[in-house]
Amino acid sequence: MNIKPRYVALLMVLAVLLGAAGSYIGIEYFAEGTQESSQTESWANADQNADNPGNTSGEEQNKASEDQSESADLAKVEQAFSTIKENYVSEVDKDKLIEGAVQGMLDTLEDPYSVYMDQETMKQFNQSIESSFQGIGAEVSMVNDKVTIVAPIKGSPAEEAGLKPNDQILKVDGESVEGLDLYEAVLKIRGEKGTEVTLQVDRPGVSEPVTIDIIRDDIPLETVYSNTKEVDGKKVGIIEITSFSEKTSEEFHEALTKLEKDNMEGLVIDVRGNPGGLFTDVQEILKEFIPDDKPIVQVEDRNGEKSRYFSDLKEKKDYPITVLMDEGSASASEILAATMNEAGGYDLVGTKSFGKGTVQQAIPMGDGSTIKLTLYKWLTPNGNWIHEKGVEPTIEVKQPSYFYTNPVEIDKELKYNDNNEKVKNIQKMLKGLGYEPGRTDGYFSQGTKSAVESFQAENGLEATGDVDEKTGGKLEEAIVEEVRKEENDRQMDKAVEALFE
Repeated sequence: MNIKPRYVALLMVLAVLLGAAGSYIGIEYFAEGTQESSQTESWANADQNADNPGNTSGEEQNKASEDQSESADLAKVEQAFSTIKENYVSEVDKDKLIEGAVQGMLDTLEDPYSVYMDQETMKQFNQSIESSFQGIGAEVSMVNDKVTIVAPIKGSPAEEAGLKPNDQILKVDGESVEGLDLYEAVLKIRGEKGTEVTLQVDRPGVSEPVTIDIIRDDIPLETVYSNTKEVDGKKVGIIEITSFSEKTSEEFHEALTKLEKDNMEGLVIDVRGNPGGLFTDVQEILKEFIPDDKPIVQVEDRNGEKSRYFSDLKEKKDYPITVLMDEGSASASEILAATMNEAGGYDLVGTKSFGKGTVQQAIPMGDGSTIKLTLYKWLTPNGNWIHEKGVEPTIEVKQPSYFYTNPVEIDKELKYNDNNEKVKNIQKMLKGLGYEPGRTDGYFSQGTKSAVESFQAENGLEATGDVDEKTGGKLEEAIVEEVRKEENDRQMDKAVEALFE
């Protein structure tokens, strides 16, 4: 597996990507081709009717009644505002009261993807986007009130340092992020190229928090990479998509055209670790493969009304295709995977995807602040909603166990007779590197000691059999090297093999 520079263009705060994977999808992308009046038109019509009280229908009277009820509700909010402002024991900042009211309304939605950015946050956010793309390179979301990694960008500092999907960030440079909203936490993580940030994360399956040091860097702009492999005399094209940004569909078309001209006999589309992005670009890519007899994707509004989107393609490609995905594949990546399977009949290889099935719109509030609000669900061609469920692979394949090991933290040397999660992690590494530790349950046995001694001897270290900081560092380096080797990528091997079964 070659680790290359990657980039996600959407919602980047110095390359710490904001929101859930691919959540910043403009509502205008879904307006095309619908027959109903737009919501704006509906509001305008309602206002016009309200101006003629002498000629109202029953429906209009109901609307007027609803308006009166809403006015009463707003009067309650205004009364609370005035009461607090004029009577609270200490003088209060009226702007903070207003900001708190807006934030409070969004909090009641219990939707991690509907968020509020005040003027200061938006100012820093815009400054971050306008500056060069620098940071750690990870897509984050708020899950159960925890800042959670959706996916590190491939080849980014976050991936190189060992961040994984579903890691929950507890502290940034020793300071807790508990109680902060997503954007406040992200602003703590971001920073200039060459600077270091230390994250403490809670990792599923690990009993103690993991500490990860990351050197921020530039995040390159490429989103599509392609190459070919020869398998049993057959040429296989591989296209990896790292995110869906404004030019991704163009880059994909160019790569696909070149591979087809080179007479490839099968194609693997790799969206592992792809956190999503623009709906329009994944739609254009799907139009290359999905015939017009089934929708590419469906979008459902709050009333349950659906809009369906189709391609103009008449026939499928004349070569086999598989799609590679994993737990870091989210949103637009899941649209691609689900559609290729349900509408195209193509196999999905890897592990279950992240599970993000909603669409947000950024709505400016007129004073420099912004609400990003969930407006739609997206559904698969068969009408399935994958939110918090993910897309299941048709061929499940996990990587070797050492792919899922954690960074080595040595605050105290690990020795014979120790028994903890850190030893268990070391044992998995040793086994993956070909050193048999005897057991992998976390007990530092004599077999583990012998395996450590062999590793140390072969890597120019003093063969003590104890795991100190130097030994831990060498183990990490060796594991990263193994992960980067193409021949160890079981998921890719199976995706290629499945083409011709």
